[in-house]
Amino acid sequence: MLRTNTDKQWLPLYEALASEVRLRILDLLAEQPMNVKDLAASLGLSSAIVTMHIKKLEKATLIATRMIRKEGGTHKICSLATRSIEIMLPNGATVERAHHETKIPIGHYTAFNVYPTCGLATKEQIIGQYDDPRYFLDPDRMHARILWFSKGFVEYTIPNYSLHSQQLEEIQISMELSSEAPGINEQWPSDIRFYMNGICLGEWTSPGDYGHTRGRLTPSWWLNNVNQYGLLKVIRIDQTGTYMDGKQISDVTIDALSLHKKFWTLRFAVEEDSRHVGGLSLFGEGFGNYNQDIELKAYYSEA
Repeated sequence: MLRTNTDKQWLPLYEALASEVRLRILDLLAEQPMNVKDLAASLGLSSAIVTMHIKKLEKATLIATRMIRKEGGTHKICSLATRSIEIMLPNGATVERAHHETKIPIGHYTAFNVYPTCGLATKEQIIGQYDDPRYFLDPDRMHARILWFSKGFVEYTIPNYSLHSQQLEEIQISMELSSEAPGINEQWPSDIRFYMNGICLGEWTSPGDYGHTRGRLTPSWWLNNVNQYGLLKVIRIDQTGTYMDGKQISDVTIDALSLHKKFWTLRFAVEEDSRHVGGLSLFGEGFGNYNQDIELKAYYSEA
């Protein structure tokens, strides 16, 4: 899900949607990925005109593109980068649900076990060397804004700020993530599992490692041939189960998570028994397409 608001940074998105042709392109790509030539034929337009529309949709992060060699030529394949958009409109009269919010920087993990290809970086530089797990304990890792590994896990410890008089009703976790391929590969599925307090919330298969266009926030020094951005995913756990972007991924309810503890743990894992062991990239503030770290909201009512 793409979450937006009325901030001016989202103008390219709204401009991209304000076109009958571009809406038709989204309809076609919802059925299957297509190259520019096939899109042009379906729309009855020239390839040059369609390319212009594709650039606007790319800038809006609505679609992703990749170059492939096929039948002796190079083709630009287009596919949807998101399946839904949520627009938060300003409303001074809206009363937000009571909650505690915790923002977790990417480098503030408290446990890990990672395998190459792996690494991490601040907004200014790589930490240590590529593919050396020892640098996941480097003191500078507290400032990391991106990390990646081919398999293993990172785990974060989160303080529980709820009071005895507050009944937790829902947990919401949002983060930007993708697969981790050597270099980049937008067709590189990876089964990513999510754990809270040691309980598996469910699994999501990341489609690929995105890098054929630069991330909107990615620093200028970052190389072009490595992971650029991920997809923003939102996990919700309530009394009925666990959901990813509104789709149920398990029957684990909030009551099963032992949330009475003073500290919670949140783990992101790519495990060897998965069907697709395609790694994990986590993007934080200043990297990728979404200017945020891992965010957790614990909604509650007063007992």
